[in-house]
Amino acid sequence: MHRIAVVAVRPVMSFDLSIPLMVFNSAEVDGRPAYEVVVCTAEPGIVPTVGGPDVVVPDGLDAVAGADTVIVTGSGGEDAPQATLTALRRAAEAGSRIASICTGAFVLAQAGLLDGRRATTHWGLAADLARRYPAVDVQADVLYVEDDGILTSAGAAAGIDLCLHVVRVDHGAAAANMAARLAVVAPVRPGGQSQFIEAPLPPERGTSLAATRAWALERLDQPLTLSDLARHAGTSIRTLTRRFHAETTLSPLQWLLHQRVERARLLLETTSLPMDLVARDSGLGTADSLRQHLVRRFGVTPTAYRASFTRSPA
Repeated sequence: MHRIAVVAVRPVMSFDLSIPLMVFNSAEVDGRPAYEVVVCTAEPGIVPTVGGPDVVVPDGLDAVAGADTVIVTGSGGEDAPQATLTALRRAAEAGSRIASICTGAFVLAQAGLLDGRRATTHWGLAADLARRYPAVDVQADVLYVEDDGILTSAGAAAGIDLCLHVVRVDHGAAAANMAARLAVVAPVRPGGQSQFIEAPLPPERGTSLAATRAWALERLDQPLTLSDLARHAGTSIRTLTRRFHAETTLSPLQWLLHQRVERARLLLETTSLPMDLVARDSGLGTADSLRQHLVRRFGVTPTAYRASFTRSPA
C-alpha cells in the first residue's frame, strides 16, 4: 500500500492538515484502501494551529523515512525545526514524492527543495515567498504546480485539487473521481487554473451557470455553440461569457475543451474503445483532433497515454 506521511509544522492550519486525510482515505482501488496516511511532526504531542483549536499528533518524523509520498502543511510564519528540514531532504534524496499545501511551500523552500523550481502558495503570500526565497520561481496565480516530482498547492481548497491530482496520477481518473465523490468535493481541476476569482459566487440568487454546465457535460459528444449554452442559460452570449469567467475563470469554449479532453482521458484510461470512438464520444471529433489535443496538453499521443495510464479496461 502506498504510504503517505503528512508533516505538520507548527503553527499549522487545521483545514490544511485535514485535506490529505479526507482525500486519500477516500481513495480506493478494487474496493480496498489505496493509501495509508500517517500524520507526524518534529515534536509529537500538542501542535498549535492558526485560528482554531490545537491538534494532537502522536507520531514523530520516523514516519517520513518509510513514506512513498511526503506532504508538508504549515508554516509560513516561523522557521521549521532543523529535524524537519533534514527529514525532508533525506526523503527527497531517497526518491519520495514531495508535496506541500499552502504555506507548506515555505518549509520546502527553507529546506532548499524548491531552488530553481516552479512553486506556488496562497496568492496572498506569494510575494513573501518570492522575497524570502529568490531562488524559487513563484507562480502566484495557479492552483498547484508540479516540477520534477515536487508539488506545491495554493491555499485552502487548492490543496484538495493537488491531492486529487496525486490520486489520478497514481490510480487513474476513475479512482480520483470516486475519491472526489466520496469526499463530496468537486472533481480535480487543472493546476494551471487561476486561484483567484474576482466573483466566485453569482451576485443574485438563481444566476449561477451550474445547471448549464451540468447540461453541457451530458452532451459533450454533441456540437455545442455559445448560442446553445446561452439559450439554455436564458441569457445573452455576452452575459454568458462574463458569468462563465466569473464562476470558472475560463471562457465557455475553454471550459468545454477542457471537459472534452478530460472525458477523453477517462475513456482512454478505463475503456478499450478505438481512438475514433474516444474522439467522438468526448466531443473532440476525429482521432487526429484527439491526438493534437493530447500532444498539446500532455506531450504524449493517445496511444502512449493509454499504455501508461490504463487501469481497468472495460
